[in-house]
Amino acid sequence: MSDQHPGDRIELRGLSAVGYHGVFDHERRDGQTFVVDIVLSVDLEPAATSGDLSRTVHYGELAEQVHAIITGDPVDLIETLALRIVSVCLGHEPVRWASVTVHKPEAPIEVAFTDVTVTMERSKL
Repeated sequence: MSDQHPGDRIELRGLSAVGYHGVFDHERRDGQTFVVDIVLSVDLEPAATSGDLSRTVHYGELAEQVHAIITGDPVDLIETLALRIVSVCLGHEPVRWASVTVHKPEAPIEVAFTDVTVTMERSKL
């Protein structure tokens, strides 16, 4: 366990929504499914011992925030989408470190593939 990201984690996996992100006109017009996986480093002991939701991350609220980013203003790159999401994650008080993976399984690639992902990790200073 390091100071940057200790062992306690909250994970939110497989959050999906249709977004209109991409560099091609048809991506912005037709949209596609984006799937997001989030791992948060949070000291869970204060919430666990007190039973106080305010001492942890309300993952339902976080899911709604991420959904709003996916379905919100279009961006060219999934890297930008990942940065927006990781920034929202770090905005939650108890979060020390966050890892966000954005999946774009319907990316406009001409050869067979199963997924394209971008992962961004950030910590509070």
